[in-house]
Amino acid sequence: MTDLLYDDAVQLPDGPRLALRRADGPGRPFLLVHGLSSNARLWDGTARLLAAAGHQVVAVDQRGHGRSEQVPDGYTTEQCAADLAVLCDQLGLTGEREPVVAGQSWGGNVVLTLAAEHGGVAAVALVDGGWIWLGQRYPAFEQCWAELAPQVPHGLTLAELGDRFGEWFAGFPPEGIEAQLGNAAEDADGHAVARLTREHHKQILHSLWEVDPRPLFPRVGVPVLLAAAVATEDADRSGPDLAASLLPDSTTSLYVGAHHDLHAQQPDRMAADLLALAARAEAVAA
Repeated sequence: MTDLLYDDAVQLPDGPRLALRRADGPGRPFLLVHGLSSNARLWDGTARLLAAAGHQVVAVDQRGHGRSEQVPDGYTTEQCAADLAVLCDQLGLTGEREPVVAGQSWGGNVVLTLAAEHGGVAAVALVDGGWIWLGQRYPAFEQCWAELAPQVPHGLTLAELGDRFGEWFAGFPPEGIEAQLGNAAEDADGHAVARLTREHHKQILHSLWEVDPRPLFPRVGVPVLLAAAVATEDADRSGPDLAASLLPDSTTSLYVGAHHDLHAQQPDRMAADLLALAARAEAVAA
């Protein structure tokens, strides 16, 4: 079977060149957005199923991530949401082709900001993110950075890192494990290094610490899916529960025992949830 996904890129006016994973289709478009220090390929399993169901799909590498351009600044949640608004305009994802947007982890905060500040979306999926506000947990950003600064194994080749990923992401589909390698590049010595620079990672983390997303939720008038990874049925889910209490139209789907990268770990279920969300959007538009 021919792979429905293909690589593409779009140059944003006065912005970075963004790499894309795309599939064509007549159905409602989906715009899929990865998390911090991640990449678009983690959406491949889900994207392929959405495309097979007849939908146009665009998965984007955000600025500084994956195969997208490394630009010197603009690494905030607000700016990355603005990037997506321009991208939608560039690709014609407007009007009757307004997309269902799905964002994982920090990407959830990005698509929440897109929907609240820019509009132009048919529905929103917040995938184990969107409700992240690190300022609630850490009184000072220095504490946040000390605990959450990226820890990258040193001295490993990409092949050796791939072997580590096979252990760390046991239970993922093979393409979900392979996609993790899109987060790394090879330095001059042949060692694996993060594609997102440490300084840009810090700037994004700072925006997650600084910006309280709670005022944004009531401003999202389209259907919303809250997909949350939880350890057990009765585990703490204060983040998605708070979001649900503030959103005008939301449903919650709990992924019990799932990894934070649940979109890569459980693409079949994720695709089914997103197709149900698209159906909700169509019912609202009818």
